[in-house]
Amino acid sequence: MENTNVTTGINFILLGLFNYTETHLFLFSMVLMTFLTSLMGNAFMIMLIYVDPRLHTPMYFLLSQLSLMDMMLVLTIVPKMAANYLRHTRSISPTGCGAQIVLLLTLGGGECFLLAAMAYDRYVAICHPLRYPILMNQKLCLHMTAGSWLLGGVDGLMQAGATLSFPYCHSREINHFFCEAPSLVRLTCANTMIFEFFMYVCCILMLLIPLSLILASYSLILAAVFRMQSNEARKKAFATCSSHLAVVGLFYGTSMFIYMRPKSYHSVGHDKVVSAFYTILTPVLNPLIYSVRNIEVKGACRKWLEKHFKCAAYE
Repeated sequence: MENTNVTTGINFILLGLFNYTETHLFLFSMVLMTFLTSLMGNAFMIMLIYVDPRLHTPMYFLLSQLSLMDMMLVLTIVPKMAANYLRHTRSISPTGCGAQIVLLLTLGGGECFLLAAMAYDRYVAICHPLRYPILMNQKLCLHMTAGSWLLGGVDGLMQAGATLSFPYCHSREINHFFCEAPSLVRLTCANTMIFEFFMYVCCILMLLIPLSLILASYSLILAAVFRMQSNEARKKAFATCSSHLAVVGLFYGTSMFIYMRPKSYHSVGHDKVVSAFYTILTPVLNPLIYSVRNIEVKGACRKWLEKHFKCAAYE
């Protein structure tokens, strides 16, 4: 029998993703393994980019920021979920709930614009290679990165503030494993039509506009790739761009499924599964996607491993 200590009062109750059956204990252990793998994979990617001079380019600086966002994303969700599960409790304070919403939307919104910046970087590198140092200089790269974090932060603060300002009904049970704005809005007693319209406008600004820029960039890249005479150059361009497009597809597909579907199509079960995919699985897949077909990353990884394993062998 499940022994769960549910705290009442002003706290919210997260109904969670798992119960205490053997199957769910196994799934919980898999989530923890995925969480640790994601942390190690993204931390290793950041470290490689930092220590290898060959990776000190705008493309890899942006990739290091993506890895940082992915690390922060899983750290926002999984530790609280795991602590509640292991302590047989489900409560989360309004402050903790607000912090999760702010961080999730900041990181999610920031990643939208960061992926658009990465698409622009690839467009300049492939379509204007001789002008790349001018068009994609360090100052612009830093501005795009700072802008991504800033726009994501503004979106997160506005939506979290509006979500937590509503009066909530008697039930404070959130049928989710973390605090997400759409799940929290379902508990309100007030008319949320204006807020839902505001959320939809935010989604257009944070999702569709960057996605349009990405698609425009890749349309121009595709046209340039087909004009290339060298098969080797074409293969390299396809390898780099296919990795980025895979990440874009995973991130935007799941985000739009959660935030841009009509209310009548929402299903709590589907939302939980898709949310688990983009908050837990996608961050562990991104380093793999970028390293499998990337010659520079594989070379840097091989060099680092050879150096440190040789040092360990001599010791």
